[in-house]
Amino acid sequence: MSDASLRDWRRDAVIYQIYPRSFMDSDGDGVGDLGGIRERLGHAAALGADAVWISPFVRSPMKDFGYDVSDYCDIEPMFGDLAAFDALVAEAHALGLRVLMDQVWNHTSDRHPWFVESRRDRSNPKADWYVWADPAADGGPPNNWRATFGGSAWQFDETRRQYYLHNFLESQPDLNWYNPEVRAALIETGRFWLERGVDGFRLDVVNFYAHDRSLADNPARPADAPRPAGAGRSDPYFDWINRGTVCRPETLELLGELRAMADAYPGTLLLGEISSAEDALRDAAGYVADGRLHLAYNAALVSDEPFTAAGLHDLLARSLELFPHNRLCWTFGTHDFPRLKGRWAAHGRREEALERRLDALLAALLVGLPGACCIYQGDELGLPQAQLALEDMRDPYGIANYPHILGRDGCRTPMPWTDEVPNGGFTSARRPWLPMPAEHLALAVSRQDADPHSLLADYRRMLCWRRDTPALRGGETTLFDVQGEVLALERGDGRGRILCAYNFGPEPAALALGRLHDAAASYTLCAGVSPEVELDGDRLRLPPFGAAFLLAPESA
Repeated sequence: MSDASLRDWRRDAVIYQIYPRSFMDSDGDGVGDLGGIRERLGHAAALGADAVWISPFVRSPMKDFGYDVSDYCDIEPMFGDLAAFDALVAEAHALGLRVLMDQVWNHTSDRHPWFVESRRDRSNPKADWYVWADPAADGGPPNNWRATFGGSAWQFDETRRQYYLHNFLESQPDLNWYNPEVRAALIETGRFWLERGVDGFRLDVVNFYAHDRSLADNPARPADAPRPAGAGRSDPYFDWINRGTVCRPETLELLGELRAMADAYPGTLLLGEISSAEDALRDAAGYVADGRLHLAYNAALVSDEPFTAAGLHDLLARSLELFPHNRLCWTFGTHDFPRLKGRWAAHGRREEALERRLDALLAALLVGLPGACCIYQGDELGLPQAQLALEDMRDPYGIANYPHILGRDGCRTPMPWTDEVPNGGFTSARRPWLPMPAEHLALAVSRQDADPHSLLADYRRMLCWRRDTPALRGGETTLFDVQGEVLALERGDGRGRILCAYNFGPEPAALALGRLHDAAASYTLCAGVSPEVELDGDRLRLPPFGAAFLLAPESA
């Protein structure tokens, strides 16, 4: 089957990301686990998700909370065991949910047996399984490459008298993807989980797999050069253009073996994270094609600045050109970025009515965009970014760079299932691994369940409507040129077309529908996301931060 005819679930999937440490604790130790995820899977199903992506839960020293793997084929005991995982997969499938597992194949923990053997000497069977290099002439690192978490990307090993590459923590040595034995071993671990019933993989930092084997220095970023989407303004990693380790063309040549593995299990999804790319859309496009990945996501919508209609129009125009078969997966945030609500709140939109409209507007945007989408746990509740004291922080990246960079703990606090003080129904322990912010309790699932006008109710209505509306599950996308702060696009094919209209301004706006379509029949309002939406003849009126979906004339 070619990518052009992908099954709907992959091409237009709604993927709900679960961060297991913070989703639900079933055994009272203050840390979420597989039993807790199983207990709360109904939340993702009721939301309208097609699949859940579960962040790492395999064996790990937890220096980077699971993204430092010491055994790819066993469960870290704090999360459960293989029997608990099998029960989780069975429950998910019974609820109609597919399970995507996080695979961290760019690097391992320094405690992984592969690395323990590799660092022993320069001639053992795994000596070339990691990226090793001799010191520079002065005895220092081989080049100026920086680690994303700060400092040099090279760590000297006294035993081998060489440096090893680590794009992240010193305890996360990079695997040598040019070694076919490494690729074969990783693919074997993938097959292990596919045989246990998983439906695909989210591939962590897939665009870091290869490195520049010449080891040339990275150039400094010119003062007038923009930073990549999602890059923090004060993050020193982006003071350089990291071409030696990010989005190397050699990576694309190595993806065929992964795709062959997935194709042996029909319907499996490979979703790649494109991280730290200079051009998020352009670079992501190279990773999705026949013989490569099915979908990729990036930080194109992870912005510190409020969206504008013009900016989104340009972004969508580029995405339609670069991803002709809806291979793009959109997201407003993950476990690595400040929460969506927190990013926007910094711009002074504190009026409760406007905040509520803005929350619904962004949910409607995610529903209307062509392609798949990821929703990070808690964003459907409108959780703001948590503000943690230094003594409460656990993220090594945030602690190392405090106070210039606050790290990722603020988006990783526990899910508030109830408004019960102090831990929101997340755990029976006296204290969870990260504190439960008091302001999150008022946004708890139990409270929003009881309110038909809550943001959670909006997400459920819109996502379930999206699932039942063929025009939003494929077909062509037409992007209209509209003045002001209105973004308008039309989705669908011969089965029907839906106009998606969004007002990104703080003032009411009007859209003359007759200018968008030649047919004499008028559009029909089929989902006014904002109660104040009005349709008068061919004139659509949108309130501040309002959104609406309309059935196009030829479909009426």
